[in-house]
Amino acid sequence: MKTTLLPSLILILCLMSCESQSPNLIKKIDDSSISVSELDQKIQFLVAEANVTGLGVSILNAGSPVYQKAFGYSNIETKDSLKVDHVFYGASFSKAVFAYLVAQMAEEKIIQLDKPIDSQLDIDLPDLPIEKKFRRLHDLKEDERHKLITPRMSLAHTTGFSNWRWLNEPDKKLRIHSNPGTRYSYSGEGVVLTQWAIEYITGEKLEHLAAEMIFKPLEMSMSDYLWREDFEGNFCYGHTTEGKKIPKDIETEDATAGGSLSTTLVDYSKFISHLLKSYNNEDELTQLLFKPNIRIRSKAQFGPLANEETDENDDIELSYGLGWGLLKTPHGFGAFKEGHGEGFQHYSIMFPEKGIGLILMANSDNAESIFKELLEICIGDIYTPWRWENYIPYNLDK
Repeated sequence: MKTTLLPSLILILCLMSCESQSPNLIKKIDDSSISVSELDQKIQFLVAEANVTGLGVSILNAGSPVYQKAFGYSNIETKDSLKVDHVFYGASFSKAVFAYLVAQMAEEKIIQLDKPIDSQLDIDLPDLPIEKKFRRLHDLKEDERHKLITPRMSLAHTTGFSNWRWLNEPDKKLRIHSNPGTRYSYSGEGVVLTQWAIEYITGEKLEHLAAEMIFKPLEMSMSDYLWREDFEGNFCYGHTTEGKKIPKDIETEDATAGGSLSTTLVDYSKFISHLLKSYNNEDELTQLLFKPNIRIRSKAQFGPLANEETDENDDIELSYGLGWGLLKTPHGFGAFKEGHGEGFQHYSIMFPEKGIGLILMANSDNAESIFKELLEICIGDIYTPWRWENYIPYNLDK
């Protein structure tokens, strides 16, 4: 009987081995897999059902892209197909790239993460010379707490600022709402504060620093914090929930770490791939990025519920590192970053201990309504706090 069973067992093991190595199968974080053809069908169905104009999907296994496809349109009016090398408005993906830049500068001792920004300059922070009026920090002159803010607080979103003064403050003035370092409150203003400090210390603009330290080394040739002429003819328009094209809004003069990045699905995949491989090579920079700095207990990331506390996400130990949200799962920790702007909705998450990552980039205000299902279908992620993110499924009430 043993002699009879042995060949069968060998055959089964061989088949299992072949299946796990098949280029047509994508591995999920729970070690299950999905075929490329099945994934194509599921994504196409969701894009059509939720009226998502265009969606780019990139999945990484063992730190490298194994699936990279675009669905839908780059321009609904002309019916031009979306492509993986189309330039997107990157929105807050900008912050994740900037965090990596700051981590490099901290390692090179250009800036100190835990020393107040004010004391790292040879001029008081509110007097920092900035050309554009909306960037001036004079509003902080009478609040001594600004002298406590560090680059780590800036990138962990604990400065005490609201997201943007022009969006969240009735009088459009910058103010500190909670003592720096004590509470998570997502803030583009806080991130830009560190940008100004770095530009002042180095004498270099953000776009030049990012190009030399990130984009060129990683061969991200179609990424920049400012709009470039070679992006013309290769970009995708944003679209409203009704599917209407939104006129192109570009930044040509004033790079912003909080949200002026232009990039492609191909380029951003190179960035995520680099982080995954660096982490598994025990690179100190990624250890720094993915070290929790603050636990998050707000009921939502934005809106009125952001001021309410809850224990709903304690099971995943929701927290924030350096430019990245963090969560824990039975399959290792996850590091995530969103991007949200008019007509564009993005999400990225990686599980470094698994070598698995997912990037979703969409030029539609309907895209977040399929993120929850896409995360589960593509990589088995059932841990992203979708209610906290306000990723309400399009079919939730059906």
